Amino acid sequence: DTTLAQRFDSAIRPSLTRDRNTFDYIGGMIRIPEGATPDIKNRSYTLTADVVVPDGGASGVIATQGGRFGGWGLLLLEGRPVFVHALSNQEQHKYQVAAEAELAAGSHTIRVDFAYDGGGIGKGGDVSISVDGEEVAEGRIDRTIGTRFSLDETFDVGRDTGTPVIEDYTAPFEFTGTIDRFTIELE
Repeated sequence: DTTLAQRFDSAIRPSLTRDRNTFDYIGGMIRIPEGATPDIKNRSYTLTADVVVPDGGASGVIATQGGRFGGWGLLLLEGRPVFVHALSNQEQHKYQVAAEAELAAGSHTIRVDFAYDGGGIGKGGDVSISVDGEEVAEGRIDRTIGTRFSLDETFDVGRDTGTPVIEDYTAPFEFTGTIDRFTIELE
């Protein structure tokens, strides 16, 4: 049987996420397998995190899927919102779009918009990050994961239970603020 790669595609299996476009999660939801998560590959999407930053600031994983060898993450690194994408474990395949300013204490809405280039699988796209409705960063991801993030890493909200997507943090890198809601919207 020469269809091994095709059979690894979680899109061909029965799924509770199929035909849905909006998915809400709360902090602490971890170890969700890829087949039970929204399929953000090869399309445009929006990530929205409603968070509370305590006095003194916050850091950590807001949400992540996959890891070092392929995945994405929305993080607060040194208090700054950062979106990361890893096509592989090679440095040239690690992409980051980061805000310059730290988030102040209080409630914030962090939004990441990814506009996929289209035209096939694994293409790139443009990323913008906004905080409380104001754009704070924009950037480009040249290539994205086209078929599967990982066979053994999962989707996590509030910490990373696998390998880090980028080497700027050490898992589990638990979020030190509060995640009221994390939403994925598929286009």
